Amino acid sequence: MKWYTKYMEVYEKPFADAPQYIIDEVRNKLAKLQSSQPLVTVSLIGYNEEKRLLACLWSLSEMICKYPVEIIGVDNESTDRTAEIYQATGVPYYTENRHSCGFARLCGLNNAKGKYHINIDSDTLYPPHYVETMIKALEKPGVVAASSLWSYIPDKDHSWIGLKLYEFARDVHLYLQSFKRPELSVRGLVFAYQSDYARQVGIRTDIRRGEDGSLALGLKKYGKIVFVRKRKARAVTGYGTISADGSLLNSFKVRVLYALKGIDGIFSKKEAYKDEDSNLIK
Repeated sequence: MKWYTKYMEVYEKPFADAPQYIIDEVRNKLAKLQSSQPLVTVSLIGYNEEKRLLACLWSLSEMICKYPVEIIGVDNESTDRTAEIYQATGVPYYTENRHSCGFARLCGLNNAKGKYHINIDSDTLYPPHYVETMIKALEKPGVVAASSLWSYIPDKDHSWIGLKLYEFARDVHLYLQSFKRPELSVRGLVFAYQSDYARQVGIRTDIRRGEDGSLALGLKKYGKIVFVRKRKARAVTGYGTISADGSLLNSFKVRVLYALKGIDGIFSKKEAYKDEDSNLIK
């Protein structure tokens, strides 16, 4: 049995179908984790994540971490029961009415008390030692940020072999890219950093996607960005951008072509990038 198997009982399920004993269990465990003097802020963002948020919180409620933490949430103006789930599980949350990942991440950062900031996506499940493993990486001298890897939750529409091949190829590409251009290898769902430096850099709110990479680019001048490849820090998530490309094979083709187009980037550093007009929020 996988570590995340039990969380699937409520993953992709309406909140109305969630057993009350699970809601109560999650609430009680989260309350015990919350510290009034946190070293670490675990910051969730969610937009219409009713069917996935409870499972994410359930996974976080079972974290094993020696560092004092606070767990906060951001509701990015959802129209479903996302805010109600924060309330039912006792998670302090903030409502961000300006809709974008950038605004939601920034809202969490602005309200964080911890020295270290852990990004959390509400459609993602995190293993018990995830937070602790990421903080251990951040506490090493000269490190300003850390990013890890993720897998996809197997389902009937995606073959297990296909997923593993896809993940392996992606992981290798991100690894090679991380030496010279770490900002292109970080992903928001598995990204952690020092809060004060992130506030100095700022999180972009004028782009539709890529605010995580832009933040990483700015953080480079303050220290190293490291990549954690331990299984203890490997999250699992839904299909998001893969589904947007259609089939798994088509998604693989799209990403291979994109990677080949920028293959020279693996061997050279870059300090600035030109925004694509289609990615700007106007």
